[in-house]
Amino acid sequence: MNQEVLFARTLEQIKETAAAQGRTVTREQVETAFGPLGLDDAQMKLVYDYLHQNKIGIGEPVDPDEYLADEEKDYLETYLSQLRDMPKLSPGEKEAVTLSAMAGDADAQSRLAEAYLPEVVEIAKLYAGQGVYLEDLIGEGNMAVAMGVTMLGAMEYASEAQGMLGKMIMDAMEEYIALNAEEARKDKKIADKVNQVADVARALSEELRRKVTVEEVMEESGLSRKAIEDAVRMSGGKIEDLA
Repeated sequence: MNQEVLFARTLEQIKETAAAQGRTVTREQVETAFGPLGLDDAQMKLVYDYLHQNKIGIGEPVDPDEYLADEEKDYLETYLSQLRDMPKLSPGEKEAVTLSAMAGDADAQSRLAEAYLPEVVEIAKLYAGQGVYLEDLIGEGNMAVAMGVTMLGAMEYASEAQGMLGKMIMDAMEEYIALNAEEARKDKKIADKVNQVADVARALSEELRRKVTVEEVMEESGLSRKAIEDAVRMSGGKIEDLA
């Protein structure tokens, strides 16, 4: 198997292991996983740096507050103060409510969803600092819980329900982060294309001392007419040096 492919798969396996262990792995787990690849010390340091950047603790959980912006901390303080006013369930009560929710009781499902709101916050903090707002992560997690509590009928034990809901929360947040990253890549691609056309048009305009035509930009840049017209459209018609 290609070394790069094997490396990528191993990295994904470590991330999956961390997710199952509260976003924490041991140094031994990392060394064992990457051992067959024969990485040197510098390459292993890059692995550990990557894990740290992705909020995965080595031997102990990372401090999620380290990745929160000031406005996120303010939002979190306000939100948590609201949650503190909600009635709490003891471990025994939570198990009983979970079993009732598994049996299809709508009131129990609603109470269970409320009981998981603080847990959603803690999980959201682990995913902070990845290009999305903490408030949005919490929203995605809350929606996952609201849906998940209605899907517990196939579970046999309350502990299984807890695992299922936790996974749904994490999956929802990871999917939101991935979607946001994809949108960011698309936005960058659009911006790059607009900037390329604008730069060529500006340089030609300065040389010719007038606005330039699409045909002139085509000849200078090698871009197709459609690519240039798309760039103009995506800029809102604001490429000033283009006639």
